[in-house]
Amino acid sequence: MDCIFCQIIAGRIPSDIIFQDESVVCFRDIHPLAPTHILVVPKKHIDSLVAMTEADLPLIGALVKAANLMAKKEKIAERGYRLVINCGKEGTQAVTHLHMHLLGGRQLSASLG
Repeated sequence: MDCIFCQIIAGRIPSDIIFQDESVVCFRDIHPLAPTHILVVPKKHIDSLVAMTEADLPLIGALVKAANLMAKKEKIAERGYRLVINCGKEGTQAVTHLHMHLLGGRQLSASLG
């Protein structure tokens, strides 16, 4: 239970949770890279995309659905937003728990690297 996201999900670490259902929790990033920067995290601990099994695939749909809901709630859906999944060290995955970054609220850079 060393995973910071698992601790947030369990309520052991406070966070600005703005949505949760049976499989997903969404909370604001504490180091935002855009005016809207929300982390979309499965409640089930999965290290990364590489660690997913076929049985976990419906979680990706649940994450995208939650991200889209958050984009609408934050009023950035119509203007556009970015969803990012970092995977592994070279993919700059800082927390070893699968998650998406929902970024928006301003014109984002076209550069991805």
